[in-house]
Amino acid sequence: MKASDADILIIPGYTNSGPEHWQTRWQSRLSTARRVEQAEWSKPVREDWVARLVEEVNASSRPVVLVAHSLGVPTAIHAVPHIAGKVAGAFLVAPPDVANPAIRPRHLMTFGPYPREPLPFPSITVASRNDPFGTYEHADDIANAWGSLLVDAGESGHINADSGHGPWPEGTMVFAQFLGRL
Repeated sequence: MKASDADILIIPGYTNSGPEHWQTRWQSRLSTARRVEQAEWSKPVREDWVARLVEEVNASSRPVVLVAHSLGVPTAIHAVPHIAGKVAGAFLVAPPDVANPAIRPRHLMTFGPYPREPLPFPSITVASRNDPFGTYEHADDIANAWGSLLVDAGESGHINADSGHGPWPEGTMVFAQFLGRL
């Protein structure tokens, strides 16, 4: 599949992805990409975020490829029962451990726990060995449950602009290979 054959939905996490974030950069470069906008970025409500994603998927005229980061990952996973037939694949980056009571802010726990059913479409989960919001072991466990290919990003922090992943060329290459296999 080529990027032009799909609606690429960018699903940011808590507080949105800023101008230097790799999601924003990808959105500006991919002609068929659009961001799933949320009414409230700093006080996320799981049901509202999932409903917005479902609306965007249902508005798509082509197969959908999800590109989720951080809190966007549980948003996408909780939406699966409502969107499975229209999604061609999912690229899931830096999944936070939303069932961990130490997560801050605490209201992010309302996005947990993750459903553990296998995903009905191909997926890749990219995880860091030193992500402050979720351990690599947690990412390995949920990726395994979902049947998702786990990509080890090494010690990359939360894989965002703050950890030096604005351009993120390695992610671009993995995403391009993933699209080519869909």
